[in-house]
Amino acid sequence: MSTTSLATRLPVPDRADRLRAALLAAGFTADGLLDLLGATAYAALARSETVPALRATRGDGVLDLLVRLFLLQRPVPCGLAGAALPLDEALADGWVTRDGDDVRATVDVRPYGGPDGEDWYIVSDLGCAVGGAGGAGGRGEGVVLGVGGASTTLAGLTVRTPVASALDVGTGSGIQALHATRHATRVTATDLNPRALEFTRLTLALSGAPEAELRAGSLFEPVGSETYDLIVSNPPFVISPGARLTYRDGGMGGDDLCRTLVQQAGERLNDGGHAQFLANWQHVEGEDWKDRVRSWVPRGCDAWIIQREVQDVTQYAELWLRDAGDHRADPEEYGARYEAWLDEFEARRTTAVGFGWITLRKSGAAEPSVVAEEWPHPVEQPLGETVLAHFARQDYLRERDDAALLADHFALAPEVTQEQVGLPGAEDPEHVILRQNRGMRRATKVDTVGAGFAGVCDGTLSAGRILDAIAQLMGEDPVVLRDRTPRAIRLLVEEGFLEPVRPGAGG
Repeated sequence: MSTTSLATRLPVPDRADRLRAALLAAGFTADGLLDLLGATAYAALARSETVPALRATRGDGVLDLLVRLFLLQRPVPCGLAGAALPLDEALADGWVTRDGDDVRATVDVRPYGGPDGEDWYIVSDLGCAVGGAGGAGGRGEGVVLGVGGASTTLAGLTVRTPVASALDVGTGSGIQALHATRHATRVTATDLNPRALEFTRLTLALSGAPEAELRAGSLFEPVGSETYDLIVSNPPFVISPGARLTYRDGGMGGDDLCRTLVQQAGERLNDGGHAQFLANWQHVEGEDWKDRVRSWVPRGCDAWIIQREVQDVTQYAELWLRDAGDHRADPEEYGARYEAWLDEFEARRTTAVGFGWITLRKSGAAEPSVVAEEWPHPVEQPLGETVLAHFARQDYLRERDDAALLADHFALAPEVTQEQVGLPGAEDPEHVILRQNRGMRRATKVDTVGAGFAGVCDGTLSAGRILDAIAQLMGEDPVVLRDRTPRAIRLLVEEGFLEPVRPGAGG
């Protein structure tokens, strides 16, 4: 594929601090964009619809000009551009180029708000900063995308405890590496595409972030046997026939790239370290998808695998053909590419494709915890603390037999509510639902004993004493109740409805 639509000369980051200062002074930030554009135009921009934003930036204010120049890629008169940024430096360093009496941006620059209010900038290829690819396929196989839903999802999932070393595999425009600079002493970023590493360098420099060690190569090849406390990757996970687009297609058959990435991560994790990925996996005739992905988990690692979405093979092919802009090609060419996708899936007996999150934790446990579940429901980002809590609960449950569990004290997790479901006017509910209002936002059905037990848990009494009291109130045998309840307690703890506490630490 031709790469003539890609910039042959990328900006140099040597004076990025001067450009950054000008952007900040003009209010070219995530908050500034929202104030200027308004919620409607801002939301449309995230859908790759630029008309509302163009209407909102018709003025000659400095911020209007910067939005048109760097975010909407429209020409701006040289005289006006000179009032908005250090024009001579921006021209010399390659951020903009002269086009007659106008200047044009050579790269996308998108304001991006950090988790603690940092004003960051993501630099990517023209037309690829807003709303994901937006038909990036016509721009060349080495295209580098900006911020998209997948990248922000992974950033929100990532565990953010301070670490000595972090690795971003397949860094793209450097979003994950940028986040990692906040809490990792040393950040390494790799990518098969050398242009992506240059964009990562620009993103870090323009965001005022520390430099990262940048290495070219596929998967873990660039780092050899080095180990890390945190590994993150939003890889080119698309299951496609061939490797036409570097940003999207892994170049391995089926879901082999994701499998390889997960399997090889274990030996590159330090003890206690986490590896977090977005991934696709095949649903194959006669095979449970959970068994398939569980088999990827390396020895010595706990894992939490969450399937967020499933698409049949036709939906999946159409999604990625449109993502690459192939739907705008010649109908016969589009049809041939569609056929190639379906042929690939048929040959592999693939009926659907799952998308989700995979987190590994290097525990070294003799009996690792590998949880695979389907959760397509809304969640509350960020989820880094939720991920940490999940593995902490697995450690706790792994160490407790039923007797120890009943001797422990528990408290109902914050923001858990109870719903009673039944016919109007009925004296007793048909069933009770406990619902989380943060994190994974789970809901679980419990019986009368489970509802009563959860409602009383405030850390004051042990689980066994609470069950004895419930048995007395219900006229049940306390021994029988103690025997049959630990499994339900384990589930409530595992899903985060109950939290173990020290005696006397409850409310």
